[in-house]
Amino acid sequence: MKRGSAAERGYDAKWRSARLAYLSQHPLCVHCMKDGKIMAATVVDHIVAHKRNKKLFWDRMNWQALCKMHHDQKTVREDGGFGNG
Repeated sequence: MKRGSAAERGYDAKWRSARLAYLSQHPLCVHCMKDGKIMAATVVDHIVAHKRNKKLFWDRMNWQALCKMHHDQKTVREDGGFGNG
């Protein structure tokens, strides 16, 4: 199944604004911190894939701040690579 564009998956202007607000409140990667490292978070990750479920998409309890490296690793682990799902 094709993933669809970012906008089709809900990553629109409203999301970009929410993302920036979340990262300002959670500026460090949670996985790096667990490893005793300090790294800026650049991605707001959905802990449980929302699969276009709007309630899960907007549930801030389902969000975590990650650096790009940790987000990319998680994506490969869960989706088997980029562009799947």
